[in-house]
Amino acid sequence: MVIKCSLFVATILDGFIARKCGALDWLPGSDGVTESENHGYTDFFASIDSLVKGRNTCDLMHTFGEWLYPGKKVLVLSSRFPKIPIRLAEEAKGTSMPPMEVVRQLEASGSAHAYVDGGKTIQSFLQAGLIQDVMITRVPVLIGEGIPLFGSSGRDIRLRHLSTGVLENGLVQSKYQVENAA
Repeated sequence: MVIKCSLFVATILDGFIARKCGALDWLPGSDGVTESENHGYTDFFASIDSLVKGRNTCDLMHTFGEWLYPGKKVLVLSSRFPKIPIRLAEEAKGTSMPPMEVVRQLEASGSAHAYVDGGKTIQSFLQAGLIQDVMITRVPVLIGEGIPLFGSSGRDIRLRHLSTGVLENGLVQSKYQVENAA
């Protein structure tokens, strides 16, 4: 593989990336109070040229009003064609291809670094051995139930710890490299 696939994701301490309904109201800043640091997201976002998102995650992004990914290629994975607003038709494409085919298509289009986002999408890319880097920011909140970041993979996925740091508001951010990635 020439293309690099990475995760940059926030979870709560009990391992969920969203409430069961998809709400992210536990994220810092969701209460309207602006965070003074972006926890490395700006630098990470500048390093990518494409995004692969699940349909539910993409639907949630549309509720934010403005398009958050100008100038980036966006593929939305769905078993049914996602409803992409007409104004975004040039920036986002829907597909039902399996992860390996998505990566091949991105490589063929010249992409070098993809950001993989969305629970099921992350899980399917990990199972296919396509994720190389994982950045997880843990938010000190417990909600008891929600959408898990990691599901059953059917095999061990070994990670090598690269770094961990404590950020403002008690956030803990850890970076890993996936050892058995394709």
